Amino acid sequence: MKQDLYINGRRVETREYRTLCSPYSGEVIAEVAEASAEDVDAAVQAAVEAKSVMRSLPAHRRAAILEKLAMLLEERKDEAARLIALEAAKPMKTALAEIDRTVQTYKFAAEEAKRIHGETVPMDAAPGGEGRLAYTVKEPIGVVAAITPFNFPMNLVAHKVGPAIAAGNTVVLKPAEQTPLSAYLLAELLEEAGLPAGALNVVSGDGRVAGDRLVTDLRVNFVTFTGSPAVGTEIRAKAGLKRVTLELGSNSAVIIDSSTDIDAIVSRCVSGAFTNQGQVCISLQRIYVLADRYDEFTDKFVQTAQKLRMGDPLDPDTDVSALISAKDVQRVQEWIGEAVNNGAIVALGGEAAGSILNPTVLLQVDPQASVSCREVFAPLVVIERVSSVDEAVGKVNDSIYGLQAGIYTKDIATALNAADRLHVGGVMINDIPTFRVDHMPYGGVKQSGIGREGVKYAVEEMLEVKLIVINRQ
Repeated sequence: MKQDLYINGRRVETREYRTLCSPYSGEVIAEVAEASAEDVDAAVQAAVEAKSVMRSLPAHRRAAILEKLAMLLEERKDEAARLIALEAAKPMKTALAEIDRTVQTYKFAAEEAKRIHGETVPMDAAPGGEGRLAYTVKEPIGVVAAITPFNFPMNLVAHKVGPAIAAGNTVVLKPAEQTPLSAYLLAELLEEAGLPAGALNVVSGDGRVAGDRLVTDLRVNFVTFTGSPAVGTEIRAKAGLKRVTLELGSNSAVIIDSSTDIDAIVSRCVSGAFTNQGQVCISLQRIYVLADRYDEFTDKFVQTAQKLRMGDPLDPDTDVSALISAKDVQRVQEWIGEAVNNGAIVALGGEAAGSILNPTVLLQVDPQASVSCREVFAPLVVIERVSSVDEAVGKVNDSIYGLQAGIYTKDIATALNAADRLHVGGVMINDIPTFRVDHMPYGGVKQSGIGREGVKYAVEEMLEVKLIVINRQ
């Protein structure tokens, strides 16, 4: 299979193509176009030329396009999920769930397209404002550059493309190098749904070429990025006066209070730690358990995790498959070695079988170890004993990240006090931090990012406010 670029509604060949291989099997999936700087320029120009068309497209038309996209994706659900399983090694059951969420995300975007409105301003509230009628309107920001990661190649794209279209913007999408095929399928579906040519352009390739070109191009009005803090910091430095939304790293934690029913939550915690091989921005990486429940929780967590099935992502029974690259397997094993050398105990896993890292549970980990204070992005969780919820809150907050956190407790005062003190973008009470539905505000503090996603909130980021004042005298 040969995959060309998608610019101005057409498939565009380029000078170079890269072989895309399965992270699980190593088999060749496709030959994918590598966009040059000139290709990116052409994509931006197409988006610029389509701005007037999208700007004049009525809200009901934008909504109808997004509704039809959701319908078309639902019809091709199995095909789309298989594509994700092939290029990202995401187990099929997880890939199918991602498509379900993606359909919902585009439906939410369709609804939000019809809810964009301004407000009247009471001009006579200030001396000299009498006799004037004022109101605001919200207008598309223009060209949106969307730079997306590999771990949710359909739904995290939807969280950028859906709001952009709902707001009447045009998009240049730069998908992750390992997962471009999902983005090209989206382009095909949006074309079928009736999106005007140039409103969505897809340029695959190296981030240092395509990504940098998009971020620095003065014709681009907004940059939305999901990825590492290091790259996010570079983007913010290079973007100039462009508005940016950055969804960056995390090492999310949950607190288990003494009142918690361990049997009722342990499977949920295992799922939060190991779904999609832990390659989730809000994957459960740290668990702080009150001392009197620590042994019980740890034993039951390990027993439950041992039941997970590793293997081919295309096997419907697989729970855990390959990490996105061999270097990530090596990195995580090095981090495990570092923790063990500093006294950590491996309660489960720690070893790899080819590209699959077995689900790993570490105990008695030094808080300064990489597996505790950095983002692992792998099927690994650290369980730590604490003497109080207050101590646990302090440990959760002792991080450069702050995306989401969770607490399990039957005491409402404990829950609300913890929610007040946890320095994160979202607190999940009686749930894992990995919980997300696609219309809620989503984003973090500290090095976890800037701005919020969640369709309504992303739409607001992608609009400009214009004030209109009429002198009636």
